[in-house]
Amino acid sequence: MDLNSASTIVLQVLTQATSQDTAVLKPAEEQLKQWETQPGFYSVLLNIFTNHTLDVNVRWLAVLYFKNGIDRYWRRVAPHALSEEEKTTLRAGLIANFNEPVNQIATQISVLIAKVARVDCPRQWPELIPTLLESVKVQDDLRQHRALLTFYHVTKTLASKRLAADRKLFYDLASGIYSFACSLWNHHTDTFLQQACRGDEAAATNSLERTLLSLKVLRKLTVHGFVEPHRSAEVMGFLHAVFERLKQFLECSRSIRAENVCRDRLEKTIILFTKVLLDFLDQHPFSFTSLIQRSLEFAVSYVFTEAGEGVVFERFIVQCMNLIKMIVKNYAYKPSKYIEDSSPETLEAHKIKTAFFTYPTLMEICRRLVTHYFLLTEEELTMWEEDPEGFTVEETGGDSWKYSLRPCTEVLFIDIFHEYNQTLTPVLLEMVHSLQGTTNMEDTSAILIKDAVYNAVGLAAYELFDSVDFDQWFKNQLLAELQVSHNRYKPIRRRVIWLIGQWISVKFKSDLRPMLYEAIRNLLQDQDLVVRIETATTLKLTVDDFEFRTDQFLPYLESMFTLLFQLLQEVTECDTKMHVLHVLSCVNERVNVQIRPYVGCLVQYLPLLWKQSEEHNMLRCAILTTLIHLVQGLGADSKNLYPFLLPVIQLSTDVSQPPHVYLLEDGLELWLVTLENSPCLTPELLRIFQNMSALLELSSENLKNCFKIINAYIFLSSTEFLQMYAVDLCRSFCELLKDITTEGQVQALKVVENVLKVNPVLGPQMFQPLLPSVFKGIIDGERYPMLMSTYLGVMGRVLLQNTSFFSLLLNQMACELGQELDQILGNMIEMWVDRMDNITQPERRKLSALALLSLLPSLNGVIQDKFCGIIHVTLEGLYDVMTEDPETGTYKDCMLMSHFEEPKVTEDEEPPTEQDKRKKMLALKDPVHTVSLQQFVYEKLKAQQELLGEQGFHALMETVDTEVVAQLQEFLQGF
Repeated sequence: MDLNSASTIVLQVLTQATSQDTAVLKPAEEQLKQWETQPGFYSVLLNIFTNHTLDVNVRWLAVLYFKNGIDRYWRRVAPHALSEEEKTTLRAGLIANFNEPVNQIATQISVLIAKVARVDCPRQWPELIPTLLESVKVQDDLRQHRALLTFYHVTKTLASKRLAADRKLFYDLASGIYSFACSLWNHHTDTFLQQACRGDEAAATNSLERTLLSLKVLRKLTVHGFVEPHRSAEVMGFLHAVFERLKQFLECSRSIRAENVCRDRLEKTIILFTKVLLDFLDQHPFSFTSLIQRSLEFAVSYVFTEAGEGVVFERFIVQCMNLIKMIVKNYAYKPSKYIEDSSPETLEAHKIKTAFFTYPTLMEICRRLVTHYFLLTEEELTMWEEDPEGFTVEETGGDSWKYSLRPCTEVLFIDIFHEYNQTLTPVLLEMVHSLQGTTNMEDTSAILIKDAVYNAVGLAAYELFDSVDFDQWFKNQLLAELQVSHNRYKPIRRRVIWLIGQWISVKFKSDLRPMLYEAIRNLLQDQDLVVRIETATTLKLTVDDFEFRTDQFLPYLESMFTLLFQLLQEVTECDTKMHVLHVLSCVNERVNVQIRPYVGCLVQYLPLLWKQSEEHNMLRCAILTTLIHLVQGLGADSKNLYPFLLPVIQLSTDVSQPPHVYLLEDGLELWLVTLENSPCLTPELLRIFQNMSALLELSSENLKNCFKIINAYIFLSSTEFLQMYAVDLCRSFCELLKDITTEGQVQALKVVENVLKVNPVLGPQMFQPLLPSVFKGIIDGERYPMLMSTYLGVMGRVLLQNTSFFSLLLNQMACELGQELDQILGNMIEMWVDRMDNITQPERRKLSALALLSLLPSLNGVIQDKFCGIIHVTLEGLYDVMTEDPETGTYKDCMLMSHFEEPKVTEDEEPPTEQDKRKKMLALKDPVHTVSLQQFVYEKLKAQQELLGEQGFHALMETVDTEVVAQLQEFLQGF
């Protein structure tokens, strides 16, 4: 591409590509895409985006195309890679001038220079770093800033490389430029502080920007540029200087107004200082040892004493707390159980920590956390009143919650309490004892203090297990506090019911549950919405607990369910509705069929909620979960839900519908439980299966559930189902078995095995295209045991239950493989006998014995040659299924089933589903459960004897080991 002639054309097309008119935009984009691989194109782009007289949008687009081109075509091995000559020209042009006037374009240019540096620096681009170092010294503000910006992005990119050779290059770079980077940072920092003191706001803002960029460079060099940074005096000198600079910047912040532009930058710089310390601690914990004392002193001073008043801001407090937490929890600073196994560095760090965290220090931190940071703020109390649902979402982990101060303080409290629980337990218990009895309603401060202390006791529940008699506390105080209905006492009602939720799985006597259920029922009628939502959460924790007993809960079930349903209707926020639905689902799941009399209102409401939540897929997921538990609880009665249920399943599992991305997993689960609990197959239920073909094509992690659904249809109504879908299903399976894992093949073939079990006549015909590969897998000796076992299960069904089809299959295989029929049969029997140990399921082992015995009686020479192996398999099968009657000394087949008995279930057991009953009924027709192996062996051997005559049969039996014959005769006593 000739530069002179092409520049005008490319500029014109780029201009068109910035158009809002798609008729102009699309052809321009296509043309630019074609030029991407043309030699000289990127040189033209460089000329365009460095020409400051052109339109900003055109230059911006030129930079983006250049940047994308680096990703695709800069490396030598890339298809259509740029020539070395053009790359040399481009590298020189990129760093010729650092004078881009537009901030956004300057940033993009810096990023693309860094992308080139990642590939070429320092070997192909040795002049980059020296050029940057010289450029950051110039007096021109713009050039200096742009060079510094590029210096940062290059350093950041090179620091991110992880190969050993690249790390070595970065170490060399860091040691070579570290001193200069420190000087640069100190210069800009001093300049900023002087200008800030003089009140020169504009100049201070510019200097602060350079301070920030130079500090970003130093952060990358310090954290990633040294193997053992503690051996570098310059690195450790910089890190110690960070504390002094932090103090200076915090003091400086006093004089800068909150609304000032500089104030925002100043806070970002202060946070960056803390990130330097946090990153260094994370990457080099032992090098950080000499900084532990100073870090703790600094953080504790600003966060837990008056030193921080008037200067600290929320994010800085969070960072300081994170610094304390990382030191407290750091695994590198914890000695081994046996001191002699610990390194000297670990012991030194532990010694410093122990010396710092004295009893007075820990006590002050604990008290300050609880009585200052745990207190509900005015802002939170206002939100409670004006937006109660928003308040509960924030408290339980909304999007902004994880970035706020409260969770940080709570995590720090938990970590410090865990680490120093022997010291802090008496401190916390003293605070609890000072708050005995009901607090004065007029004393808001006292109420908030009690709320904070109770919060601490809940957070430290596991640590306080041996120190708090929670059962007595519940009976003697907490229960009474729950009964105080005054509006001003609602923070305590909410906190107490939350506290109980934290302790329920730690220490709470089972016989106190009814008292708790009574309290929960009352609180679900509380005048305050926040209290009711918190109560619902505690109810969920209570019924989720492993000590939950249905009999204790049943007297409260109707009223609780009704109150929860009312709460579900009352709340309006999507997150809150999801939460209440999860509570309802949990209750439903635990009481199972006992829920049936009370779900009418919910069943009527869910279609309306589903319609209202069309734009809220996560709420729809919660509705699907609720429906799953409802169907399980209703059992066969769930058929009444089909007018709503089946369209929901249809939508959720239709991969052509956008919501399936969110709903598919729960939709498949709902589809499965609906089938499992269905009393009969309806036309609508059958029609939904049209979704399955596309689902099988996805070959996703949901395949296992898809196979379960297919099995459920087979058990529900195999003939009707297979007549409609067998051809499509067989085609899908043939395609699927080519691509999925061996585990997936096992699951798919189990479906085929079930088809053959349920429908032995039509099944083999319908899945005929699959069976040759199964047969071939057997005679080839499939190595994966589970897959071989499944192959033998499938073939066992065909051989035992459809002999004529097996003969056809044998003939087909002989033709396909060009072998004699008897040779193939012999190979199959031999491999079956040899791989019998691959089969672990007793049912399949008996099936193998029955199937191979079904070849008898026979005059076929191959079958007689393999007779010994058939008897071996038979004997193994007998050992698997025969049990001895101790009274009579005779043997009986333990797998035989003569009639269907409704199983007796205890209160805590789930009753059998309709599918469980269907499986039992099908088992009554299955030879594995209806044919006595003992009798079958006897009859087959008797028939073989009659066919061969006494002498011939005797000769045949002599091919079997005498010990095997003796064991066989023992099983056949009495026949």
